[in-house]
Amino acid sequence: MPHPLLVEAARRAVAAGAPDRARAEALALVRTLLQPVVNATGVLLHTNLGRAPLAHTQAGSYTNLELDLATGDRGSRSSHAAALMARAAGAEAGLVVNNGAAAVLLVLAALARDRSVVVSRGELVEIGGGFRVPEVMVESGARLVEVGTTNRTRLDDYARAVADAAADPAADIALVMKVHQSNYRIEGFTEAVGVAGLAGLGPPVVVDLGSGLLDAACPWLAGGPPPWLRDEPAARQTIAAGASLVIFSGDKLLGGPQAGIIAGRADLVAACARHPLARALRPGALVLGALQEVALAYLDRRAGDLPFWRMATAPVNELRARAERVAGADARLTVVEVDSVTGGGTLPGVEIPSAGVAVPGDHTTALRAHDPPVIARVVDGRTVCDLRTVDPADDARVANALERLPG
Repeated sequence: MPHPLLVEAARRAVAAGAPDRARAEALALVRTLLQPVVNATGVLLHTNLGRAPLAHTQAGSYTNLELDLATGDRGSRSSHAAALMARAAGAEAGLVVNNGAAAVLLVLAALARDRSVVVSRGELVEIGGGFRVPEVMVESGARLVEVGTTNRTRLDDYARAVADAAADPAADIALVMKVHQSNYRIEGFTEAVGVAGLAGLGPPVVVDLGSGLLDAACPWLAGGPPPWLRDEPAARQTIAAGASLVIFSGDKLLGGPQAGIIAGRADLVAACARHPLARALRPGALVLGALQEVALAYLDRRAGDLPFWRMATAPVNELRARAERVAGADARLTVVEVDSVTGGGTLPGVEIPSAGVAVPGDHTTALRAHDPPVIARVVDGRTVCDLRTVDPADDARVANALERLPG
């Protein structure tokens, strides 16, 4: 550790009247730093662990971030990663900001300030961290027009709002917005309107997809889409159905870095890019470089090699075989069948069959103290390490951490 941090640890120990705890204080400081961990929770997009894992390296050199190499003139940050993402989504143009919430805020501020946006009451969602659609509307300067009910919204509800606005110039509807219910489900007596129906109403349709599935056909997977992706809306199909813009996250089902992606009509994307907020919300070269690699993988149908997709689609029999090797001859350890989840506010209630290793009792604290930390979960009085979210290269580390548990 750097000398100033060691001094701080020593001073903390002295101030507490226990100078012999200086080493413990230093180690506690180390634990607060960003560092690799082994995700054995079975949550593929664990928000506390950085969501989608992604390896990206970049040489310590300058890049043509905003330089047109053909003309020598100033270029645009949207000429590379954003343009590739738009192509992959089947859109005219794209724009990248620093996260999904920022993308929603920018679209509303750029396209609907002092104007109305129609949203179903069943889609006025709140995601983690207190991000609420109605409050974002207020901050953007847009006016919220709620239609339908919590469980049922019909096309007539939207049409009536648009017709009423046509008779009242002050209403001035800028957008019809759909928000994907990505972190909860409403079941039973329900009804919702698809994008194709909304596209015929007149105002541009903006769809916040949230979870970031690029293409429902999953052409990057040899076996096509896995069963657990059934009914999950995707960017390419949403645009094809008539959406003017789609908004989705880069670090969820896309499997890339944290980013917010806006894709769709070129004129609307350009309006967002011109807005002053676009500069405040833009990502840096490292994020754009990582996203470019992800976009190229999708266009080349190599996205199945991205860590998220590799882990999400690993066959259960392979996970079981790995679990047996991790358990070895330790009588305390049991190979168990478990269910993983995607997490990160995606696919609520959907479980993916998996396998792992269990040990009686709650050992999560001891596992977090291991080097590297192993993050597990407790199920029915047992600590479970779900191997779906563990890179095979880390199996030996999990085995070592379990072996060192007391008892």
